[in-house]
Amino acid sequence: MSSLQAVFWDMDGTLVDTEPYWIEAEYQLVEAWGGEWNEAKAELLVGQALEFGASILQQAGVGMETTAIVEHLMDQVIARCAEEVPWRPGARELLSSLYEAGIRQAMVTMSWSRLASVIADQLPEGQLEFVVSGDMVTRGKPDPEAYQLGFEKMAADHEERTGHPLEKHRCIAVEDSVPGTAAAVGSGLVTLAVPHCSALPETGRWHLAETLSGLRPEDLQTLLTKEPAAV
Repeated sequence: MSSLQAVFWDMDGTLVDTEPYWIEAEYQLVEAWGGEWNEAKAELLVGQALEFGASILQQAGVGMETTAIVEHLMDQVIARCAEEVPWRPGARELLSSLYEAGIRQAMVTMSWSRLASVIADQLPEGQLEFVVSGDMVTRGKPDPEAYQLGFEKMAADHEERTGHPLEKHRCIAVEDSVPGTAAAVGSGLVTLAVPHCSALPETGRWHLAETLSGLRPEDLQTLLTKEPAAV
């Protein structure tokens, strides 16, 4: 397993299935302001920066400032996660097996840090080394800034710890959405897409898998030398 150095995980829709929580909160908020919401609008927000989502909600009639909208939605999602964290099938198992194989891991999410930390704190210590959250970047997905920041943070520590460079062609990003895969590919990382709420086209820019269930570190290892295709 020496070739695969690190895995960078998206959170919403990839590690956890919080999208239903977000969508429920969106419906409630828009309806409280007398507006109308639908599945097509909700799908438009999947994988995007939370500030982008707030702008769409404002267009739908929500008369609140951007930060207030984001904080309100996060409060609702955090409350639901306190009742039950909706892990995606196979996510915890793959996290654990990668950790046992000595593969470094981090989270790169557009959720803000206070929600991301709720999820990260549910995992065994050490599995995720750090979190890059949406409130740590100026440009959200599909811009590659978040993944670039995550890679640079791990690369600096990796060089100091091992004396060897962290290389993008030996690192994998795991995503579920169009904005997320665009951000990961744009950063130069090998990308594994596991579609959830919306379909992803086979563009030849990322690998596709139907599920994380049953995937092993060896399966991710093979992606480093394959042309992007279905796993």
